[in-house]
Order: sequence, then structure tokens, then C-alpha cells
Amino acid sequence: MSMKNFLFKSDPAPASDPEKIEPELDALATVPTMFAPGEEKLSQQEFRALSPQESVWPHGSMSKLPESLIMMVDDEVLNIEMTQAFLVEAGYRHFASTDAPETAVEAMRRQPPGVLLLDLSMPKVSGLEILEAMRADSVLRHVPVIVLTSSTDPQVKLQALSLGAMDFLSKPVDPSELALRLRNTLTASAYRDYLRQHDPLTGLPNKQRYRRDLAAVLASAQDEQRAGALLLVGVDALGRVNDALGRASGDHLLQRIGKRLASCVQTEAGGELSAGDVNPTLYRLDGDEFAVVVPHIEGVHSAAAFIGKLLDDAAVSFQRRGSPELFVTCSIGVAVFPTDGADPELLTGNAGLALRHAKQAGSHRYEFFTPRFTQVAQSRLDLSAELRRAIGRDEIELLFEPRVELASGKLLAAQGLLRWNHSSGRAIDGDELLDLARGSEMNVALIEWVLDRLRLSAGKWRASGLQPVPVGIGASLANLPLTELSHLVSAAIAGGLEPRQLTLELQHLGGDHRLHDADEKAIVALRRKGVRLALDRFGSITSVADVRLITCDEIKVDASFAHQVENNPLNQAMLLGIGDFARRLNLTCVACGVDTGSRLSFLRKNGWQQGQGRVFGKPLAAVPFAAQWLSKSGRSQRVELD
Repeated sequence: MSMKNFLFKSDPAPASDPEKIEPELDALATVPTMFAPGEEKLSQQEFRALSPQESVWPHGSMSKLPESLIMMVDDEVLNIEMTQAFLVEAGYRHFASTDAPETAVEAMRRQPPGVLLLDLSMPKVSGLEILEAMRADSVLRHVPVIVLTSSTDPQVKLQALSLGAMDFLSKPVDPSELALRLRNTLTASAYRDYLRQHDPLTGLPNKQRYRRDLAAVLASAQDEQRAGALLLVGVDALGRVNDALGRASGDHLLQRIGKRLASCVQTEAGGELSAGDVNPTLYRLDGDEFAVVVPHIEGVHSAAAFIGKLLDDAAVSFQRRGSPELFVTCSIGVAVFPTDGADPELLTGNAGLALRHAKQAGSHRYEFFTPRFTQVAQSRLDLSAELRRAIGRDEIELLFEPRVELASGKLLAAQGLLRWNHSSGRAIDGDELLDLARGSEMNVALIEWVLDRLRLSAGKWRASGLQPVPVGIGASLANLPLTELSHLVSAAIAGGLEPRQLTLELQHLGGDHRLHDADEKAIVALRRKGVRLALDRFGSITSVADVRLITCDEIKVDASFAHQVENNPLNQAMLLGIGDFARRLNLTCVACGVDTGSRLSFLRKNGWQQGQGRVFGKPLAAVPFAAQWLSKSGRSQRVELD
């Protein structure tokens, strides 16, 4: 039989005995046909116009449409055969069918189709029952269904659509309409699948796709006894870019970084980091994080060159009109499988811990996961929970470390230090305690407590006839806005704290080098009240760019610069350069970490102004500090420096 005869039954039957032909025609007339009789065979040009390659959504994933499985459920074998022949000629390569509707759902569970062509009026199991069963299945409910039926009952049509049918065609079906509906349904389904598996901002595979692919890579790695790696890439200080320049700028930054990372990852396809036809793949996860799944590495350090290239390529300059140019970097946490985890959740968690440690150690660096990170994380979690109760238990105390004039040894000010006397006997103080408070969102409560204790201590000093000195209090702006810090200080001043006795030592100002108008007003208000402002840990947590950002009174050089300054030419040059920088700007410059006599001698020899450290004495509580350092005459005590 010719294709024309098979598809459309348009040619008359050959001449024969009329008595034999009439019963055959009567029998055919009772069979519902797929296509209307009398149709002409479509031309090749018409077929090309209706083919799946001519999709209305031009995207790479559309190339897979001809490979989509088309399944048909119809109790008439002739309808199935006619449809299959037509679709094969139209360009679809995979077709499945059944004329036993009771087996349809189980067949689809074994191999879900791309589209189901479903007849409604069938014996044993109706099309509506099949739709209802599909709707109850977590996988099959997403299969698009085109209903083909000779029923004209509008209630039947509404019921089918309410059960999830995407389209409805009445028999006999126009073949070109079927081809168009099928192509458009597949295109819409492919677009839906694309959106479900891709990040709309960057176009990269998303977290859902990441979980599925990572599970597959881990399974194949276990079968083949090979190692691989998961790299979590975090953008440094993205939150501050969003706060200062707006979310649109942050999104634009993520798009640029995503393109750079994708270009770097694509160069590794087919190389030593691939496993067969599985290549390193980049994903966009939540917020400021990307992930790279590396299917194969020979050793822990074999991917070091690739990781270093990722870090370099992900560093971008960023500038908005009217704003200074920013340089944004990324940090990377690395977990190796199967050593650091053989399931997606554990491996991702360990890579996240490594990323957190990389960011804490400084921006633009990477860290490999070690079991110690888990122990540290658990310890920090326990301590964070206890910190909330530590203030009420009176386990925290405020100590005072002297700051002296290096030329004379005269006391000029004090550094307020927090110490947590933990019930285990361990003392937690300094930056460790501040970081712990910031991570557990206790920094606001801790600053309030410090300001209140400073007010009480200064009040007792004055009541005893002693002359208080300015005290520096550390304040991290990592998750505490300047406006809120200003409110806390204003409340303390209203409660009796003298502004001239307070110096706010600021950390973690951020990498955007721009202040909101409200923050600028907060700075002005604090200075008008008489509160001094300092940049703490200068050269490490704060920088020269922050001097342009905030009008400050002093800078406190990070203690790391004083380490081995006696015999380290680099540290010597940097210290002297920072000191000269401060003098030119008329800023008080304080050297921290002056813990040995040789460090003190170097600083004095080079005309350094002020310093603090163990060489001047250990930090003391309010009463012993007053007894040793404060006087009733108004003249500060001195320490013997020679």
C-alpha cells in the first residue's frame, strides 16, 4: 500500500465484485479514523515546516526534539499505524504505542514519554482514568498529554483538561494541525524542563540539576574506583555590593563572574579532569555560590592549577557610573570524593566548610577540606548556643589593655578587650570572640553590654577621683549597619557614657567603598557627639581605600605586621610606609602586637607614635587597671621603657 493510501485512505479500492466490496466498506465506516478521508499527501516542503527542527524557540536543547519519545494509546491499531507512519515521515524517530489501555500507565512508568497521544473512548480503561492515574504519579504528572477523541461532549473535554491534558484534538484530525500541536507541545515541555534545570540569571545549570548530576558522578566514580572533586566557589563580599550599589548591580556582577567561570571550565573538557564523556561542569547554586563538579583527579593537588586559574579568571573589576572602580574576587572550598564524602549531601557540606574557612582566612584563596573543619564547626556551633547564655551567667568580662606613647611611656588610652571565661576553664577572647558573636548574631547584644560596662567602669573611676582615658571598643560592620551602631552608641551616651571616652574601632567595612546616605549621616552624627573613630586591623581587615570611605581619627595597624619586624625587611618597610602614610594625613597611628623589647626598640628608633602589646603589661579588669594606670592628679601613669 502506498504512503498516500496508508495515511489518508483517499484512493478508491480496486475494481472487484460489488457484493464483496460493500460489506468491507460498511465495516470500515464503523471504525473511527485518525485522519479525514480525501486529504492529499503533504508535500516535502510542508513536512519540513512542521518538523520538530523548526521550533519556535531557538535553543540548543531543541536539537533533541526529534529524539523525543512519542507514545500513543488507542484501542484501534489502524489509528496507531497511521499516526506512526505520519510522524516518522514528519521527522520523529521514536514512537511507542499500545492498543491495550490497561497496560499504558505501567509502560509509561518504565519509560516516560516526551508526549502522550491519548484516546478517551476505550474499553476496559478509559482515557480519563489514565489521566487520573498519571496525575497521581510524581513523574507521569509532568508528561504533556494531547487528547485525541471523536467525542463532542464539552463536559468530557473540560474533565480531560482539568485532569492535566495540555491540548485537545477532535477526530478526524487534520495532519498538519497534529504536527504543529505536537511540535509546540514538545517545545513548551522542553522550555519548561530547561527553566526547571537552569538558573534564570546566568543560564547555568541550577541546584536541582547539580544534585542529580553530582549523584550520577559519585555513583560512576564508585563503580570505576576513581577520585574526583567538588569545588564550591563563593563571591567575596557580594552582600555589600548589593547593599551599596543595588541588587541589579549585584546580579550583573554574578552574570559576569558566571561567564568567566564557564569559559574556564569549558577549556577542561576532554582533558585530564574528565572521565570518559563526563566533563567538569559549572552550576549556579544559591546566592553568591557556584559549584564545579570535577569527575576525575589523580591526587589532591592535581587540580591545584585548575583551581588557581578559576580564582584568577573569576576576579573582575566592576564600576558603576559615578562610583569608584571595584575589584571583586572569589574564594573556593574543595572537597575530594570519595575521601571527603561519597554522597551529595555530605560532600557538599564539607566543601561548604572548606569555603567558609577560605573566606575567614582572607579573600581570593582556596582551602581543601580536612576533618578538623568539622570539629571546629561543631565546636563553634556549641559555643554559639552557649554565648547567648554567657552574658546572663556573668561569664564575660571587660578588660583594659594600655596604649602608651612610645617616646615617653605615658598612658594615652586603653583598648577594651572582651574575655569569655568559659565553664570548661577555657578563655575565649579577642577576634575569636568577636567572630563568634558575629556568626551567632550576638554582636548587637555584645556591643550593648560592652558600652554599658564601659559606662559603669568610667563612672566608678570618676567617682573615685581618677581621670579616665579614652577606651577603644571593637565593632564589626560585617552584619551591623553603621546606622544601627550609631543608635547603640547614642543610647549609651543618653545613659551617661561620655563620648570623649569612647573610640569606635571599626572592622569589616566591605569591599564596595561606598556608603549609603544614612551611613554617612551616622558617621557625621557620631563625630559631632565627640566619639572618635578608628580603622582597626589596618592592612588586613581594613585598608587605604577605607580611609577614603570614612573620616577617621586613627588607624590601628594589624598585629601581624609587628611579627619578626626585628629581622624581616618586608614587615619593616610596610610598617614604616604605613607610619609615613598616617603622618601625612595627620592620623594617629597605633602599632599593635608590641610584645617584645626588640619590637619596641625598632618602633621607637623609627619615630613611631603609639603602641600597645604585652610588653606594656597584660590586660586588666577595671579595678586593677585603675590602680596601676590611672591617677587622681590628672597626670597619666608611665611605664618604664628602658
